Amino acid sequence: MSLQHAILGVLEARPMTGYELTRFFESTARWVWTAPQSQIYPLLRRLEEEGLIVGEEQVRGEKLKRTSYSLTPLGHNDLIEWLGGIYEEPSMRDPMLLKVLYFDMVDPDVAERVLTEHIAALEIVIEQWSIHRARLLARDTPLLRERLRSRPESDHERIATLKAHVFGYLIESATLRIRWARTAIGIATGRSSD
Repeated sequence: MSLQHAILGVLEARPMTGYELTRFFESTARWVWTAPQSQIYPLLRRLEEEGLIVGEEQVRGEKLKRTSYSLTPLGHNDLIEWLGGIYEEPSMRDPMLLKVLYFDMVDPDVAERVLTEHIAALEIVIEQWSIHRARLLARDTPLLRERLRSRPESDHERIATLKAHVFGYLIESATLRIRWARTAIGIATGRSSD
């Protein structure tokens, strides 16, 4: 997956400025794809140069100018082609798994603390994801409402359910990871025979 396709997917719903895209990726999208401002603005320029998006300068007030970007037909086709392409499993890079791999080098209390903090963080995001999933099913997120405006009403439930299903996956994965971390605590502290 690339930031390019994440941006094209967002712009398919509605035009946005670089600032709006940055805020979007700092909030909801960070759960599936993260992107700092330092990557978004250069990519917007490149996508515009390639004809995948078009920027329209807007004036707000007397001096404030901003550029709102929207998807071009070429950008839409690029996104559709990417969506239909073969999925390649990404390389594994998981700092927690790497830490646990080397927990034999630290005191068991340290390992338990790290894993307990990891569990607490996962419980927080599970709660956030559950709320967002419910909002998607209720068709009550700003971007989903924008996207549904341009789609036939007969597709609304399918669209909302697909998006909520992604968050269902995140919830299930985090729940499994909590169970795994609890087992790891038992192993690291010697309180388990696993």
